[in-house]
Amino acid sequence: MSVHEIRREAADVLAAAGVDSPGVDAALLLAHVVGRTVGELVMVDGLTDDQLSRFHQLVRRRATREPLQHIVGRVQFGSVELEVGPGVFTPRMETELLWSWGCKVVAAVPAPVVVDLCSGSGALALALAESVTGSLVHAVEIDPDALTWLRRNLSLLPQSVRERVVVHPGDVRDPNVLAGVSADLVVANPPYIPTGTDLPAEVAEFDPALALFGGVDGMSVITPMIETIARVLRPGGAVAIEHDDTTGGLVMAALDTSADFEGISQMADLAGRARFVSARRAKMKP
Repeated sequence: MSVHEIRREAADVLAAAGVDSPGVDAALLLAHVVGRTVGELVMVDGLTDDQLSRFHQLVRRRATREPLQHIVGRVQFGSVELEVGPGVFTPRMETELLWSWGCKVVAAVPAPVVVDLCSGSGALALALAESVTGSLVHAVEIDPDALTWLRRNLSLLPQSVRERVVVHPGDVRDPNVLAGVSADLVVANPPYIPTGTDLPAEVAEFDPALALFGGVDGMSVITPMIETIARVLRPGGAVAIEHDDTTGGLVMAALDTSADFEGISQMADLAGRARFVSARRAKMKP
């Protein structure tokens, strides 16, 4: 069989298993096996027996709905490549909008202090540290398994970046979790899915529940976390919180209720879906 036929056959297997993007996933798995990019697959004349056997094995794993990122062991997020696997939430492309927004917000701030709440694998914290020159980034995570992945990903970065990231094991709902920290920017991708939501197998079976669910209304972490944000954020500093498609209004209301924030805005992703809410810490009145 030609490489094209092998790839097409694998895509058919994945499609039958209910994978959302069977052709893309088949190509990515094949590229992983042969050590090429997807674009370079056209230059691959054939597979060795060992490569073909390994490819079929990986396709079978993906057909069980094991996440592609777990199978290849890594995911690109913004400006960094992260290792991921069982025990940690797999970063999504949509959250890169939060990273991009954060980079722009502090672009003109000298040596900005950044806080990433519910850091998980470290995606936002490490991408911001790598992208924003001179930044000091504080990453907060409560789950011991996720902390292991966060520290592993931090260890993979150049020393010049590693020395600007501080990891805090702790609960973001504790207003004292970042005692003594004063930040120019706070970002958060917290557990926000309402319990009972129907989820794809890749999420329901492989992402840790602690990183997914935010109570009946999706707000059980976000609402108490706002007190932490208000205490940490400097007057005029910016915050952005990712949320469920259905809870943007609740997040905006929670920020408004605290009376510590202004300029509360709903931000949409490229598909036009409400993705995160941003605000500024209200400046002190003279």
